[in-house]
Amino acid sequence: MGTAAAALKTRLDALCQQYDTPPALVQDPLSVPLTYATPLDREVAAFVAAHLAYGRVAPMIRAVRAALAPLGSHPADWLRLRTPEEAARELTAGLGAWCWRFHTAPDLVVWLLAWQRLDRESGQGLEPHLMPRLEEATDLPLSRLVQRLRLELPPTYGSRFSLPDPLEGAACKRWRMLLRWLVRSGWPDLGQWTSLSPGSLIIPVDTHVARVSRFIGLTSRATPDGRMASEITAALARLDAADPLRYDFALSHLGILGDCPGMRQRSTCGGCPLYSVCRAGSKSAAPIRR
Repeated sequence: MGTAAAALKTRLDALCQQYDTPPALVQDPLSVPLTYATPLDREVAAFVAAHLAYGRVAPMIRAVRAALAPLGSHPADWLRLRTPEEAARELTAGLGAWCWRFHTAPDLVVWLLAWQRLDRESGQGLEPHLMPRLEEATDLPLSRLVQRLRLELPPTYGSRFSLPDPLEGAACKRWRMLLRWLVRSGWPDLGQWTSLSPGSLIIPVDTHVARVSRFIGLTSRATPDGRMASEITAALARLDAADPLRYDFALSHLGILGDCPGMRQRSTCGGCPLYSVCRAGSKSAAPIRR
């Protein structure tokens, strides 16, 4: 590892110490799956929470909790003990007028029925459906699942927002988030799936990760797409090949918590661990195109 990379690693490690904390976790959708006791219940909650993880954090977390409320304290058992028809009927009644921005109660019902269907096929939840075959790239099973769901779910889900395909160049933020939660065993993640290694994961690029990553030179790309996600991940892998996504939580929460003003100034940024390596405000860290 070169001098510059070592300096960046030191700064990012310090950022993790600052943001990898219980108070920050409260303002993260992963806080909802963590309230469940069993792995499969956490998986169902994560499947919902990651899918709805867009928009302002506080109301989004409330929407996730409300979405899971009809399933009680054991959502996996709830789905396993009902036929698809029974589950659809009871969920529709329980959710009522629930909505979260682009998603409505009928959208959520078919999403939960998709988990039920996939679980019945595998007997082990989602993991077998996302497990690469021998010498297969990690994104191939994700692409297969996305393409399948595009056929099985109503057209209202669309292909670009709710069901992006990594092989079509999409960043797949919410799928990447779900995989991080379920594969990584380091704080704060669940570490339930063993068929994938943390080193094979791609970072879930949201607005905050994209912006801060440009500021500190992890990417030179302007568009938060699959290529940017791969570029950021490759840069982080040079700092920690076994677990490059250990930095994801801190990078995103630097923005989520409103602590990054977007312009490097000692008066506002002097306490940030990234201050000495940040290029915010320079031409090389131009704003992300949306």
